[in-house]
Amino acid sequence: MGEKFDRRGDDLGPSGFDPHAPYVSVETSFQGPIDSQDKNLAMLAHLLGCLGILVGSVPGFLGPLIIWLTQKDKSAFVEEQAREALNFQITLLIIAVVCGLLVFASCGTLFPILILPAALQVIFGIISTLSVSSGNAYRYPFNLRLIK
Repeated sequence: MGEKFDRRGDDLGPSGFDPHAPYVSVETSFQGPIDSQDKNLAMLAHLLGCLGILVGSVPGFLGPLIIWLTQKDKSAFVEEQAREALNFQITLLIIAVVCGLLVFASCGTLFPILILPAALQVIFGIISTLSVSSGNAYRYPFNLRLIK
C-alpha cells in the first residue's frame, strides 16, 4: 500500500496519446521572438473570423484571407496563424452547408443544429485569440487544412 506505481505508459491508447503528459506547444515553422505587431495581426486574423458571425460567414472568411494574402511574405507567425484561421473558416462554411442541408432534408425538424457552426465559430475564435495574444501558436482541433 505504501508503493505508488506510475503506469501511465501502460494505459496509452492506440494513438499513443498520454492525457497526463505536460503541455507542449504546437510545432511551428517560425523561429525567434514574436513582436507585438505580429501578435496583433495574428490575433486579428482569428478575431475577424469570430466577429464574422455578426454579419454572416463571408466576413469571417474574408478577414483571415486578406491578412494571409498581405502578410504571408512579411511574417511567418502571422502567415501561419492567418492560414490556420482561414482554413477554420472554410471548415465552418462546409459544416454550415451540411447543417443547412440536414435541416432542409428533415423539413425543419433539425433546425437547432444550425446553431452549431455559430457556436463553434465564437468558442474557438475566442480560444484562439487568447492563445495567440500570449504569443503561442494555435491550431484548431478539427480543421481541414486545405490551404497549405
